Amino acid sequence: MPSVQLVKDQVDKEIPEIAKWDPDLTKRVVEILRPVAKRYFRSEVKDLGRIPVGGALLVSNHSGGSTTTDVPIFAVDFYDRFGYDRPLYTLSHDILSVGPTKKLFHQLGVIPASRENAAGALADDAAVMVFPGGDYDATRPTRSQNVIDFNGRTGYVRTAIDAGVPIVPIVSIGGQETQFFLTRGTWLAKRIGIIKRLTRSELVPIAVGFPFGVTLGGMNLPLPSKIITRVLPAIDITARFGEDPDVAEVDAYVRKVMQKGLDRLAEQRRFPVLG
Repeated sequence: MPSVQLVKDQVDKEIPEIAKWDPDLTKRVVEILRPVAKRYFRSEVKDLGRIPVGGALLVSNHSGGSTTTDVPIFAVDFYDRFGYDRPLYTLSHDILSVGPTKKLFHQLGVIPASRENAAGALADDAAVMVFPGGDYDATRPTRSQNVIDFNGRTGYVRTAIDAGVPIVPIVSIGGQETQFFLTRGTWLAKRIGIIKRLTRSELVPIAVGFPFGVTLGGMNLPLPSKIITRVLPAIDITARFGEDPDVAEVDAYVRKVMQKGLDRLAEQRRFPVLG
């Protein structure tokens, strides 16, 4: 006879990831996050009105290493504008979907990054946020913080094409100054094989920050860097690239648009951390 836990796990697997989102819990968490975003990081999210009605794939650069603030900062302003009738789903690394925090993340709209999960959310007219560069992008050296680099990953384009939804580019600056990343540490990860087995990552970033100074993995507390995020105009893939778009061409265009947007934010930024 199957155990109670086994039955519970099986039932949980049968429930679509998007059905686990809890708007009431999300609202409570956003209320906690708001003063951190607005007072500590002095965050600004600009041009949210560019996100169209219906399903949309929000494509953003990723910053801050393992202590990334991208999603919490964006979510505060997103829900302030659109309310809790429209969920924001975030495609995440599998590591957030294991262990005791798995249920919490799912209830907050953080779901494992897969074509199936993305398609289900987009078909439900949701806004789905994705960071194509993943940890490779989030651990880029701070000296290269204003460079859009998805490490050759183009799956997000196919996801948008298959779902028939626009891509909404988003750029953010300041997150890579919450601590100062010296290197992604790909060479170090190769030497420490257990890292890849435990985290499914080929990176061991080396960063300098507070309170631990130089660290492996970038586990310092985030500095109060001013973070500014801007939503760029939505891209209608079919209208711009035709009925049979080339994935590489679309990806190159998205990155070009995002690079220009990030360059503009960089031009307006006067000082590191202070903004």
